[in-house]
Amino acid sequence: MANNRKIFIINPQFQYKFCFIICSLVFLGSLIYPMTIYELFDYIISLANELKLLNGENSNLALEYQNQRSSLLTYLILTQLGFIGLVFVFCVFISHKIAGPMYKLINHLRQIRESDQVEDIHFREGDQFPEVAHEINLTINYLKQKSEEEIEYLSEVLDYIENIALVVPEDKKPVLDEIQRKIKEIQVGRLK
Repeated sequence: MANNRKIFIINPQFQYKFCFIICSLVFLGSLIYPMTIYELFDYIISLANELKLLNGENSNLALEYQNQRSSLLTYLILTQLGFIGLVFVFCVFISHKIAGPMYKLINHLRQIRESDQVEDIHFREGDQFPEVAHEINLTINYLKQKSEEEIEYLSEVLDYIENIALVVPEDKKPVLDEIQRKIKEIQVGRLK
């Protein structure tokens, strides 16, 4: 359980925007129900009023339908708000599965830049984009291998320069010494 995150809002700008967009779409999509029910009750109320006029009754049927419409719409609105709240919480969890790996990746790349140790990156089980972690690990291992090959090649170049230094005139040796110094500096820098 050491891999569980306790903070679910890691990248507030992204996560709140993601939640807002999804909740807005759900809200707009669910507006059809209250609007349809309102129109349906409007039609029923107008029929009840026409029936009242035709029969000459003193019926409160239209008033009852108006009250039913109001209570049903109130119930639907409260239900819709509750559902949107649940969608928001669900979106926080889903966006956490996206923002968490990106946060870890950014920190991992920063650590590579700032320290001498380069370790593989691993995302939590269930996080999105596990292939990104795999590709980063492959790329870092490739770059390490290339760096080792370049250091090996620089060692060969250094040996060649030392051999050349034996036959070069004395006035050219400071240039070769400077080249050797730079190569050794590069080798030490890469070995860190």
